[in-house]
Amino acid sequence: MTFSRHSAQRGVGLIEVLVAVLILSIGLLGLAGLQMRTLRDNQSALERGVAVVETHAIADAMRADQTVARAGGYDIALGAAAPAGTTFRDRVLQGWRTNLETTLGTSATGSVDCNDRLCEIIIQWDDSRGSGGSATQTLTTQVYL
Repeated sequence: MTFSRHSAQRGVGLIEVLVAVLILSIGLLGLAGLQMRTLRDNQSALERGVAVVETHAIADAMRADQTVARAGGYDIALGAAAPAGTTFRDRVLQGWRTNLETTLGTSATGSVDCNDRLCEIIIQWDDSRGSGGSATQTLTTQVYL
């Protein structure tokens, strides 16, 4: 029984196609994983940008009411509830905390600590999705009034 060269090559083209499809599918899976990581990182960057905007918002409100701010009227701890009054300061702090929770999640909070003209603003939020397990992100900003 003799085999011709042509019959010995039978099926090789199909194996090459299967190997190429396998390599392509592994590459596409890697690309999908990379896309998911990019989306998480973009969300995390967006949240950091929102936190920066919110520090500027409270700083601008304090600059509008410098006398009260320099006297420590805007001081609020991270876990403390926002004041419930109707003064400008109370409404600003209520709105600021509400914005933090709305834009950065319900666990987001912020604090203000003024020592005469130097004020430190801290914003904390949960970024466990974007940072790969590190749940708490903290942004600290110091401003002079």
